[in-house]
Amino acid sequence: MKVALGLRRNWQQFTILLVINAFVGGMVGLERTILPQIAEADFAVAAKTAILSFIIVFGVSKAITNYYAGAFANRFGRKRLLVLGWLFGLPVPLILIYAGSWNAIIAANILLGINQGLTWSSTIVMKIDLVGPRNRGFAMGLNESAGYLAVGVVAFLTGWIASEYGLRPYPFYMGIAFVLIGLFGSILLVKDTIHHVSIESETSSVPLLRNVFLDTTWLNPNLGSITQAGLVNNLNDGMIWGLFPILLVSKDFTLEEVGKIVAVYPIVWGLGQLVTGKVADHLNKKSMLIWGMVIQGIAILGMSFALTLNQFLALSCTLGLGTAIVYPTFMAAISDYTNPLQRARSIGVFRLWRDLGYAIGAILTGIVADKFGIFSSVRLTAIITLVSAVIILIRMQNPAKQPDSNIMSQNIT
Repeated sequence: MKVALGLRRNWQQFTILLVINAFVGGMVGLERTILPQIAEADFAVAAKTAILSFIIVFGVSKAITNYYAGAFANRFGRKRLLVLGWLFGLPVPLILIYAGSWNAIIAANILLGINQGLTWSSTIVMKIDLVGPRNRGFAMGLNESAGYLAVGVVAFLTGWIASEYGLRPYPFYMGIAFVLIGLFGSILLVKDTIHHVSIESETSSVPLLRNVFLDTTWLNPNLGSITQAGLVNNLNDGMIWGLFPILLVSKDFTLEEVGKIVAVYPIVWGLGQLVTGKVADHLNKKSMLIWGMVIQGIAILGMSFALTLNQFLALSCTLGLGTAIVYPTFMAAISDYTNPLQRARSIGVFRLWRDLGYAIGAILTGIVADKFGIFSSVRLTAIITLVSAVIILIRMQNPAKQPDSNIMSQNIT
């Protein structure tokens, strides 16, 4: 089988993976707007920490699955993990429709976390495998854009459907279609990319890490800086996911208005990555990470003082922009600093810590919200995000060396 690297050479498989990842994102979008309202309306769950329990179990299950998806990617193949992820996702929309207790919702989110960990990790690694070293940022921008645009669009649709027809079951019918299309599309159309890794590893000059887990977690100053920022990014996203709709309802916004505000953030996040991903291939990744985290922190801080619909919409756009700057840059930078043979494992470790941010953020912000109020929780999240930017500034070193011209020439077509 003839294998070549580069976006042009692999555009068909790349496009298929983009579409698959849109359905992956759509599965998360099902919950972004209405699940906190379901907790209060259907199950009389009042404590913020209890409401955020669905994000805690989602974050933990996804984080652990991310790690094992990276660890087993070379051994079992990317495609097998992708298909397995969709199998775990099959029951999720049905459980959300028919759940008779909050514990059933928790169980659905454990399965959703496994689904997301396997499917999203697989599509990320496969796209990086296909494009080679030159267009990693662009590839990640397209990948995350497809996923988070789907999150935003589905978040808006579920809010609108819920306002017209009720919280359940109609908003979750889309999920049945998503999981079936994703599963059969992965089985019938996706080809594995393990052979592309062998081609790139022959020309890579990036040294092997001594201990992939420890180096990616913290010991390597570059990888460690990226990893802590990823954790903080999802910490603040978990707060937005769980507490933001409650905050908006407390300000007497309608469910449709909440859906608009909540949807703007991932839509701007998704669209922005079409640009920022490509920019990450050319600009200093350290600077992009710093500014992205600063913009996020300022936007979140502003949310604790906002009053009107237009103010919240503007701040959601700003938060989406900040997240768009860092999200594809995370993956592109991790790939720059790891050898192709260790890339899947390093990405798995990064995504382990990044998605544990959901659980850490939900626990921390839930406790603070219950004791001191939602606004205190929002402001604490903003401060943590700004501190993360300072850590990158102090600890992250010079950008990774770009691929040599002779290597690039083998991968541009």
